[in-house]
Amino acid sequence: MKAARWYAAKDIRVEETTVPAPNDNQIKIEVKFTGICGSDLHEYTHGPQLIPVEKPYLLNGHQGTTTLGHEFSGIVVEVGKNIKRVKKGDRVTVEPIFRNPDSRFIASGEYNLSEPLGFVGLTANGAFAKYVVVEDYMVHKMPDNMTFEQAAIVEPAAVAAYAIHQSGMKMGDTVLVTGAGPIGLLTVQVALATGASKIFVTDISKNRLKKAEEIGATHTFDARDKDIPQKIKEVTGYGVDIFIDAAGVQASFDTGINSLRNGGTAILVALFAKEVTHNALNQTLRELTIKGTAAYRNIFPQVIALINSGRLPVEKLITSIISLDEIVEKGFEALTKDPSEVKILVDINR
Repeated sequence: MKAARWYAAKDIRVEETTVPAPNDNQIKIEVKFTGICGSDLHEYTHGPQLIPVEKPYLLNGHQGTTTLGHEFSGIVVEVGKNIKRVKKGDRVTVEPIFRNPDSRFIASGEYNLSEPLGFVGLTANGAFAKYVVVEDYMVHKMPDNMTFEQAAIVEPAAVAAYAIHQSGMKMGDTVLVTGAGPIGLLTVQVALATGASKIFVTDISKNRLKKAEEIGATHTFDARDKDIPQKIKEVTGYGVDIFIDAAGVQASFDTGINSLRNGGTAILVALFAKEVTHNALNQTLRELTIKGTAAYRNIFPQVIALINSGRLPVEKLITSIISLDEIVEKGFEALTKDPSEVKILVDINR
């Protein structure tokens, strides 16, 4: 079968590779649509990050050249003999995070904290291919009227939904999202569906700020504006209740912290590439909560239901659908060069 394989930074090759077969506890899926994620883009531009190159991934022995792709939907075509939850022909989406059965966090339900952290498409071969094999616990059935395109966006939507859930956001709260990439825009959609009264968004791209307004942001700002915290306080009276950092740089962190009301909550969802400096005394005196979120846990069913209800219209974020052969130029390269692109899906059968 044909697959998009990562060899090194800036070296992704669409080539023939072996069709995988499931073991007794695995499920083989015929892939329909796969989204290009920000983490895929990080691996392309300056990887390896999560791809195990120097030593094998502990949970499955995977190492080196990797078929990318972890945001996807498809149809079950084969199941291992121990599989009871799904059957051949089921339409599914996949929660691609690995769970270490020996971790104490599994018993507590905090499986996203089990180590070593790993994902299908990063620490195992993924879904930029006709077929992929995944673990039994990763598979979720799709509602009958959900499209495969929508189902391919459940995974990044879960990142956004988990961030909002962990923030403790209440109906009527005000929210600032820094960074209007796919996760930031999905966070806007989730905040709106959850009942935020005002949603502020910052980014340096006019196109992405326009998209934020189209999906429900009430106020947008050029991220380079030094007066954003003051402008937000003029609107809210004292600052936002919730700050979601989906940009992951010093400037976005500072803007968000300075825009919070006293007693507010900051959620760090971005993958910060560099360390940031932070005034801990300011946090203490203002009683700020600053919390990181690691992917998601126990939220896929709710996200699927929300998308299926129409209250989370994730399909509005799809800006291009391309073929697997086009994945480098019209996928990875387009996302690095064209700020009008938000979510690019690969139609595996095109």
